Amino acid sequence: MELDSAEVIHRNFRKHLRMVGSRRMKAQSGDLPASCGTLDEGEREELDWEEEREMERLACEGDDFIPPKIMLISSKVPKAEYVPTIIRRDDPSIIPILYDHEHATFDDILEEIEKKLTAYRRGSKIWRMLIFCQGGPGHLYLLKNKVATFAKVEKEEDMSQFWRRLSRFMSKVNPEPNLIHIMGCYVLGNPNGEKLFQKLKNLMRPYSIEFESPLELSAQGKEMIEMYFDFRLFRLWKTRQHSKLLDYEDLL
Repeated sequence: MELDSAEVIHRNFRKHLRMVGSRRMKAQSGDLPASCGTLDEGEREELDWEEEREMERLACEGDDFIPPKIMLISSKVPKAEYVPTIIRRDDPSIIPILYDHEHATFDDILEEIEKKLTAYRRGSKIWRMLIFCQGGPGHLYLLKNKVATFAKVEKEEDMSQFWRRLSRFMSKVNPEPNLIHIMGCYVLGNPNGEKLFQKLKNLMRPYSIEFESPLELSAQGKEMIEMYFDFRLFRLWKTRQHSKLLDYEDLL
């Protein structure tokens, strides 16, 4: 049964208030020791590739298993707080993570990814990922004062570490390269975009990763949107993205 637009808006567009790395979240968690293993670099490296792959294979057993799709959403995207409410409802493998562009750190993001993957299914890894952030030709605006460009990823240690550590959450059993979609900006608008993607792929080796950043209005763009979003709600959200209305409820 088709819901009318007003009802769809009312039902779906509620602000997603939990934002990773926000001051409020940090105040709530206080100085709790990080229980996540993201930082145990030494221990991680001791587990050899084959062993880790076997652990992932066992975690993925069962006909009902759908590999998780992680969606990273920067609060810098206009009306970002509504993005988790317009994802596909028929695909429980889509895991949205809204993070605070101003206050989050790379560590905050990696820890949250690890937590979410463990909650989804312990040992599972990412086959597909969407990074929804601002940026432009040849650059990604990931965090405040952290712009990923070909040159900066090369020079800034924390930035290159982020991509290396992110790679460890990617699948080792996927028969095809794991896919990272970039959305919200057209990185490939100049040749430096391709150089940036190549640099990131090299940093993430030996994991096999493909980066894609199609224009939203292209056929590939529509395919990307439909992989993660309810297409109708996404279009509705887009039309309201830059409106001055305080809330979607105001539309009713």
